Parts: sequence; C-alpha cells; structure tokens
Amino acid sequence: MQVDGGRSLTDSVLVTGTLAAVDADDTGMESAYWDPLPTAREIVTRWRGGSSDLSIGEGRWEDRNWLNVPGPFYTGVTDDGVNGPVYAPRLVLCGGEWGMEFVYRQPRTRAEVETLLDVAWGEPMGGYAWDGDDRWSEDSVREWWAGRARVREWIHSEIGRCSASERAQDHEDLPALHDFAAHVGGPLERYLRGYVYWLIERREPGAGVALPRL
Repeated sequence: MQVDGGRSLTDSVLVTGTLAAVDADDTGMESAYWDPLPTAREIVTRWRGGSSDLSIGEGRWEDRNWLNVPGPFYTGVTDDGVNGPVYAPRLVLCGGEWGMEFVYRQPRTRAEVETLLDVAWGEPMGGYAWDGDDRWSEDSVREWWAGRARVREWIHSEIGRCSASERAQDHEDLPALHDFAAHVGGPLERYLRGYVYWLIERREPGAGVALPRL
C-alpha cells in the first residue's frame, strides 16, 4: 500500500487566502475515519420503534449532487428550501446546478449523526441516502479529490455572492461556506485517506496506521 504523509501548501490555504483552521473534532483523533453507520442504524431503529425497515430517504446515487463529500451519506434530488443548512450548518449546504442540499462534511460524532438524520427525515423530497459505502470506490474517491479545484471555485463564488446579497439566509450561510473551505483545505484530506482505507479493509484505521494516498 502506497502512503503519502505530506500536504502541499496549496491544500492548506482557504479560498479566501488565509491558512485553513483544523476542525476541533479532528485534533488529536486517533483514527482518520470513524464509521457512523452502526450509530445511524441504532438511532433509526429506535425512532422506528424497533422496525427492521430502515431507511433515511429515497436519494439515488445517479442523482447525487457533485458537491457531496465522499462518505456513507449523500444527497440526490432534494428541495431547495434550505432545511439542511438551517438545522445542520456544520454538515449541509445548498448548491450545485439546482441549488439542492448536499453533505459537505460527513458526521464524526453521535450528535452529528443524529443531526443529519433529523435533516434527512425532514427533507420533503426524501433525497438523502446512506449507502455511500456501497457506491464509492478507491478510484472514485481519488477522482473526487483530484477535482477539488472545482469545489473550491464554487465555494469562492458562493462566498462572493452571499457577501453581496441582501437576503438574510445568504449571510447566514457564510460561516458554513468558510467552514467548507477550511474543511477542503485541511482535515478533509486525512478523512478521505481514512475513508479509502475503510473501503479497502472494511475496518477503521488505528492510530499510526499507514493510510493510502489520494
């Protein structure tokens, strides 16, 4: 397995031109990837009163928003009513060709999992899904990462648009947009390397484990 422990200066810079801040919940974490699905299934089972019919929506992989960050959760066709950005601003934004919701940060804690599930269940079009582990591959994760310049360009454009907008919601989205920029420029690389390890090994990487390069 090839490994690469370095990161270029370019990958450490925000689209706004300042050094990216490391996510607080990534600092000192032992594992580069935490599997949120057992927690998600336990929560949904409880919500459904023990039913074995577990689902969080009808999101289709073929319809996924290109801005979705690789991981188990993603969105297909959703409405553009900004439900996600309002109730899960650390995880969800709206954007892309049709302004639909997308997951810009995969949940890393039980609280974040529950927050994302709340948003998914409240999405009028049922556009969320949690089968990303069966859809993403090593190659497709690397392809997404290789195309991150397009993601940065979108973030930069949205920051400019929202800053100039007179709409209150646009200004409320600015912290999340800067958060997304910092995520792409900082901890997302380690997360995706851990996720590729998960896709290969189907187990979480322990501390000090050599991670695949992107």
